[in-house]
Amino acid sequence: MISPAPNLPDAIPDELSGRVVIVTGAGRGMGRAVAVRLAKTGASVAVNDLEPAAADETAELVISQGGTAIAVAGDISDSSFVESLVLEAVEEYGDVNILVNAAGILRRTAVFDMPEAEWDLVMNVNLKGTFLCSKTVLTSMRRSGWGRIVNFSSTAGKTTSTLGGAHYTASKHAVLGLTRHMAMEEAAHGITVNAVCPGLINTEMVQHEVDDERLKRYTDGFPIHRLGEPFEAAELVAFLASDRAAYITGQGFDISGGDLMV
Repeated sequence: MISPAPNLPDAIPDELSGRVVIVTGAGRGMGRAVAVRLAKTGASVAVNDLEPAAADETAELVISQGGTAIAVAGDISDSSFVESLVLEAVEEYGDVNILVNAAGILRRTAVFDMPEAEWDLVMNVNLKGTFLCSKTVLTSMRRSGWGRIVNFSSTAGKTTSTLGGAHYTASKHAVLGLTRHMAMEEAAHGITVNAVCPGLINTEMVQHEVDDERLKRYTDGFPIHRLGEPFEAAELVAFLASDRAAYITGQGFDISGGDLMV
């Protein structure tokens, strides 16, 4: 029997009022869900995506629901763009308090067949982009004496990838290492750093990679017999971005329907 997805929970009003948030990879999927969810609790959101139309669409969605957002499209593996992204958010809203590194890509090529350029592409977006965005917001967060960085790893970061190749697995393991080390370095500045580790979530990327028959085989094997929904990952991010999670740092939180239990 397939378990039904729960109804979307209500956001806590004004929980993040006055906070400034950057969400990378917010043009679709979990990144978009995060941007919408954090805006509903009062945060001002800078929406980043590589695709300008996707970033614009998410910003417009946030605004249509009563939130505050700007779209800043560009490549987070480019340090000069990342500096301009953070500067634009600061100039528009004030110091950046929350960063959600949701941007990521997946490729399936086996190591034997993998071009060096493909390895570099996946590592640059998934790992280098997370590093660059995190490093660049630290000045703003330290100035405020309060910050939340939430990185997107994956259950692949604790085992191997169901859908992606070795470069995806390696990048997501590395994101967890980066998360732990930054958490240790930045705690004294009032900044926490955590990661979410989704399993199979009902996003465009998963739908593109897996046909219905294969998806059913996967979900039949999960203790909770369904895909996760983007808003469920966004709820976890919203908690980690809030004062409710003030004593949590350096952790990687699985959200996988029980597919991974360690």
